[in-house]
Formats: sequence, C-alpha cells, structure tokens
Amino acid sequence: MEINSFLNYLQFEKRFSQHTVAAYESDLLQFSEYLEKTYELSEPSQVRHTQIRSWLVTLIERDVTPRSINRKISSLKTYFKFLLRKGEIVKDPMTKVQSPKVSKRLPVFVEEKNLQTFINAFPFADDYSGIRNKTILILFYSTGMRLSELINLQTTDIRFDNNTLKVLGKGNKERLIPFGSEVKLLLKEYLKVREKEMKPTINALFLTEKGEPIYQRMVYRIVNEQLNAMTTVDKKSPHVLRHTFATHMLNHGAEINAIKEILGHSSLAATQVYTHNTIDKLKNIYKQAHPKA
Repeated sequence: MEINSFLNYLQFEKRFSQHTVAAYESDLLQFSEYLEKTYELSEPSQVRHTQIRSWLVTLIERDVTPRSINRKISSLKTYFKFLLRKGEIVKDPMTKVQSPKVSKRLPVFVEEKNLQTFINAFPFADDYSGIRNKTILILFYSTGMRLSELINLQTTDIRFDNNTLKVLGKGNKERLIPFGSEVKLLLKEYLKVREKEMKPTINALFLTEKGEPIYQRMVYRIVNEQLNAMTTVDKKSPHVLRHTFATHMLNHGAEINAIKEILGHSSLAATQVYTHNTIDKLKNIYKQAHPKA
C-alpha cells in the first residue's frame, strides 16, 4: 500500500505531531505487511473487511492489548476515509469492523499531601539547574500543561501583568493559562538566574546547561527523578503531574468546564475521566462523616 501521500496529509494538512504520524505509519506498515504475506495483496482497493478482521484476530492471539488494537483500527479508519475522499477506493472496508471494548483506565496522580511535602522539603540546588528543575516541576503541577507545551515556551509567553502563560497546544491552538503568586515569584527568580548564569541569546524559556533549548527526553528525566523521590506511583512522567493538577483542582471544587479550558481539551469527555477520583474522595468523606454510612 502506498501511504506517503496519507502521511503528508496528516502532517501538513491535519498538522498532527511527528509522534502521531509515526504511530499511523507503523500501524499501516504492519497491516500492509500482513496483507502481502497472507493474501498477496498490495492495493487498498482490494482490501475487504474480512481481511481486516483476520489481521485483528492475529493481534488478539499475540496478546496485543485492546487499547493498542483500537489505535490501529483508528489508523485504518482514517486511512481508508482519506482514500475514499480522493476517489482511490469506492467502498470503505472499515464500516463493518468493530473496535474491541476497552476497560476504562483511570489517570495516575500524586496525593496532594505527598506533593506539597515534597515541594517544601526537597533540597533543590541553588544553582541554575536546581532552580530550573524546581520551576519545571511546579509549573507542570500548577498549570497542567503538556510536555510539548512546556518545551516550546518562550520568555515572551509570560505575562506578569495579568499572571498568564501563552501556550501552543495540539493543532497549533493557542490558549492562556493562569498562574498564582507563588509561581510568579518562582518564574521571576528563575529568569533572574537564567539571565545571570546563562547569558542567553535565545528566547526559549528553559535551557540546558549549555544554553540550548531544553528537549523532551531531558525534561522527562528531570521529572522522573524528582517524582521517584516523592511517590510510589508506577508512572513518573510529566503527564502524571498534568493528571495531578486536574484531580487536585476538581477535588477543591473547580468546575469541570474551567479545567477543560485550562488543559486545552477539545471535548468535555476527555476531562470527565478525572471526576472518578473526585467521586471516590466524596464517597470516603461520606463514609467517615455520615452516621448511616
């Protein structure tokens, strides 16, 4: 199957991230290889729903998770819809393919008391790296921004006059995220040290020790090491701090639509997963406080 034009469509018209485009490419190449080996097919117009179902069965037999299978189904659906619009096929074979049910995976988050204790007690170094790392950790927790959004932050994205950060989210959508007085003081302290120690010539907010823009793997490592010292949760990534931000905000009474806007979710359904943890907390409070519980 020829997929280059489809990948270009995803990257340049739909403006999907490189990571997402690579995932689509991997899924389609796997499917293409299966078709050639099993059915000696190479043209998308020859593909039928029975062959797609057969491939899915082989994935299930190899213990591929329902979540991964659903992602591959999504890749095929998008691909065949693309071909249908271009007139390269006359019928979409995916209309008779159903996705397996996936158990709801709840977001992992850090307990509030653990996080606050850690932030107050952890011995961050007083040098540039220490102050930068502390700022990164607290910014993730205080704003709920994504890793890619933090990487792309520029010094000009900070508005101290109204305490907001401008971030570039998915689909190149800009949004403003508010921050509090403690974050304001920390950002000002970091910028002061950044200017003094690094003498930067670029506007990227967070820099490596060599004065270059910080990169994803480095930020992931910084957060992972710091979370390792404070929590026993299985996952220790920047996204865990995003989940933690949303959960703690909801636990303190924030409206779900406000959380949706701050997180940059395109639909409310993506935000509603956090309400489960809030409901669990309310149940515990009820059991402890109500005489008939």
